[in-house]
Amino acid sequence: MDSASTAHASGRFSRSHERARQQAPASRHEDVQATLARLETIATLMDSAVRIPGTTIVMGLDALLGLLPVVGDAISGAIGSYLIWEARRLGASRVVIARMATNTTIDTVLGSIPIVGDVLDVAYKSNRKNIDLLKAHLEKHGVRPTGANGKIIDATYRAETLRG
Repeated sequence: MDSASTAHASGRFSRSHERARQQAPASRHEDVQATLARLETIATLMDSAVRIPGTTIVMGLDALLGLLPVVGDAISGAIGSYLIWEARRLGASRVVIARMATNTTIDTVLGSIPIVGDVLDVAYKSNRKNIDLLKAHLEKHGVRPTGANGKIIDATYRAETLRG
C-alpha cells in the first residue's frame, strides 16, 4: 500500500483534500486561481483600498466599518470568516485555519473597542495576513498562485501593473 493510500485509510486527509484530489488537475488549478484572485480583491478592499493623502498610511473598508458601533465590526468579522471558509474549501490545513481564525478574532474583538479599535483597524491587517497564510500553504503544497498572464500574484505584481 503506498503512502497516499495509507494516509487516506488512516483518515489523515480531510474531505476537502479528497475532493481536491478527485477533481481534474486543470479545472482544480483554474478554480484555485479564480478563488485566490477573488480573495485577494476582498482582502485589498478590506485592508488597504485607500491611501490617506500626504501619508504612507493605507486603510480599507474594515477601518470605515469599524466606525459603526457593533454592526461594523460584525460585518468585518463576517467577511473575515468568509475568507476562512474559502481557505478551508481550498484545502487549507487545520493549523492554517486556526491561525486565520485567530487573526480574524483579534481584529473583530479588539476592533470593537471604541477609539482604540478604530486605530487597530487601520494598523492590523488581518485579511491581508490571512491571504498570505493561505498563499504560503498552497505554495508549500505545489499550487503556485499566478495571474492570467502567468506572473506571480503579490504586491510587486500589482505595483508593476499599476505603473505600466
